[in-house]
Amino acid sequence: MATSEFVPQPARYAVFVDAGYLYAASGALLLGCSSRREYRVAAEKLIKALTSHADDQLLGELLRVYWYDAAPKKQPTVDQRVIANLPLVKLRLGNLNAQGQQKGVDAQLRNDLEALARHRAITDAVLLAGDEDMLPAVEAAQRYGVRVHLWGVEPTHGSNQAEWLVWESDTVEVLPADFLRPYFTKAKALPVPAAPPDAAAVRDGAGGRAPVPSPSEVFAGRTPAVKPSAAPLGPNPAVRQGAPAAAAAHVNNHTAPAPAPGEGKLGPDRDHMLEIGEHVAQKWIFERGRDNIRDLLPGPILPPVIDKELLIEAEKELGGSLRPYQEARTWLRDGFWERVYREFGIGIGKSS
Repeated sequence: MATSEFVPQPARYAVFVDAGYLYAASGALLLGCSSRREYRVAAEKLIKALTSHADDQLLGELLRVYWYDAAPKKQPTVDQRVIANLPLVKLRLGNLNAQGQQKGVDAQLRNDLEALARHRAITDAVLLAGDEDMLPAVEAAQRYGVRVHLWGVEPTHGSNQAEWLVWESDTVEVLPADFLRPYFTKAKALPVPAAPPDAAAVRDGAGGRAPVPSPSEVFAGRTPAVKPSAAPLGPNPAVRQGAPAAAAAHVNNHTAPAPAPGEGKLGPDRDHMLEIGEHVAQKWIFERGRDNIRDLLPGPILPPVIDKELLIEAEKELGGSLRPYQEARTWLRDGFWERVYREFGIGIGKSS
């Protein structure tokens, strides 16, 4: 008679984070803020800190982090897009209604936790949450033999976690303020650049108008370079004015270096790239919402994930690759920022 041998399940855990609870409780504790717009979160570093802490507390390997959040019409924000691209992190989005309430988050968490428990994919679950709506998820996982470790944020007073949720969990830990403080900072007011001086009153050395800074130059504190005037036609000036032969030879020998292979290609037109940049910005404002785009301010540096999305969108519009053309990509970003700054009433000049 054949007998089945019991194979012990390897220790493995997953981390389930209710971002709405984590952000709200941490913002109140650390900064006295009630709205996410009042502070910024270094989400990538925070997630690394949480997984490192879980690794210290639990046996086995990490399966992945499940990050539950909400957004209007489930359209991910800039920060959520960055989180979604992190390794071993699964972003789950519910809907954020007009009253600021998350809808569908608890159901997604329960489905994920119960499915992993039922298929014996995990032995332990870390749950960073405080709402009593998470209770069914805890009970479902425990029925399949999974241990649930409840984490919370240090409360400003009393408790910020439901009593029944605390009772039903296998272990409970409260993350102190010192653990969370490095990842939360107060949001800075958006800078409004001063209006540029009267162009008629500012002249460069060659007698032309001074160049107007681009958006990236304004916010990076750089001064736009003055374009050199065209060299005069005819004989070399040094020779014409009777300069020594050595000086004339020095001038003649300093010709422009030969372009590297591939640098001689003609790239996209500057005005066309500015137009595409503005078009993508307008499209994103319409599709993703003004609040979403406002999170990119003050600029001019885009998160790598968003910059890549901008490049892909522009290449679709252009019908070709922009990767060989660094200057064209700069014009694209300038056009994008000009439209964004105009949308939010931040006045700056165009690139010269």
